[in-house]
Amino acid sequence: MRQNLLEELNAGCSALSWSTLDQKHFWGRNLDFNRLAAETKVTYVPRGTEYCFCGTSLENSENLQCKTTSLYASLGTGLLTEGCSPILYEGINEKGLMGGQLYYRGFAHFEDQVRSGTLPLQPPFLVYHMLSQCSSVDEVVTMLQNNLTLLNIPLFGTVPTLHWSFSDRSGESIVIEPDKTGISIYRNTIGVMTNSPGYSWHRLNLLNYAGIRDLDYDTLEIECDHLEQCFSGNGAQGLPGDFSSPSRFIRLALLKKFCTKGSDEQDGIAKMFHLFQSAVFPLGMVRVSQPGHVTELDSDIVPFDYTIYTSIMCSESLRFYWTSYENQQIQYVDLNHLLSCTQPKQFDFQRTPQFICRS
Repeated sequence: MRQNLLEELNAGCSALSWSTLDQKHFWGRNLDFNRLAAETKVTYVPRGTEYCFCGTSLENSENLQCKTTSLYASLGTGLLTEGCSPILYEGINEKGLMGGQLYYRGFAHFEDQVRSGTLPLQPPFLVYHMLSQCSSVDEVVTMLQNNLTLLNIPLFGTVPTLHWSFSDRSGESIVIEPDKTGISIYRNTIGVMTNSPGYSWHRLNLLNYAGIRDLDYDTLEIECDHLEQCFSGNGAQGLPGDFSSPSRFIRLALLKKFCTKGSDEQDGIAKMFHLFQSAVFPLGMVRVSQPGHVTELDSDIVPFDYTIYTSIMCSESLRFYWTSYENQQIQYVDLNHLLSCTQPKQFDFQRTPQFICRS
């Protein structure tokens, strides 16, 4: 019935944390897939919301031990489905905790039994549960290590293959990866996450590109011959340009290392959208071999993965920014303006192209 909603969670993606010279902290992501469920919107969920992080009333599977009330309001991209707890792909809460989930095909593994002294958590609810209950990455780590077991329980017929990244006002970025050896939580990461393989593999792979730099290499001398440089940018020769997960990780990591930070939030957000453009899937370049299960709720399905939207949030201002593939105009919602609202609220992506006439 709702299979297509969970397939949205299996999309490819790139995530990045960054900061500005005046110490504003950002976390953002590209969402790459061949469609977006019609119900997906920018979604506000108020503090005091009752929800269940394992099971749904829609499927008559609610685990009453897992019913709780949110401590913090949150804002992000996701779904409000009747009979189901909120599902956020990524978001920010009122304490400035930010994060989201990405596709982890072939590696994600969840437990079949609940660890003693913990409660079960279904993977699609992890982002919202962390944002509703935690104020920092430290609290996220503590909750996952001591209080919860990520359980292999289908939601709407499937268990999405996911891994996660979170960041906060401290600037620390963590990566959470469940595999057959258990949950690995990487702390103080470089602030980049793409898709499979795991973070430790991507980090080691950076050594293959250690010679890339922001400065052009000088004249090439071979025997008696001297070749003067006739173009700029050769310091980055060898930087991979394809759309695979390893290549996107390398590009974002090295761009983060070398690119100029923004002076303030507005400048930083504009510059960070440029970084994400380096990892964008252009429509028509990444053909999918299988379109996935199509339902009556799906629309605008194409045979290609492409970057449907890019979102960036600021831990200090609590603003949630986004662009879509069709509409490059930067839009945002300010969580501060919603905190007095006691009911959930959703905002359309406004994916129609917008043009400004200056004549």
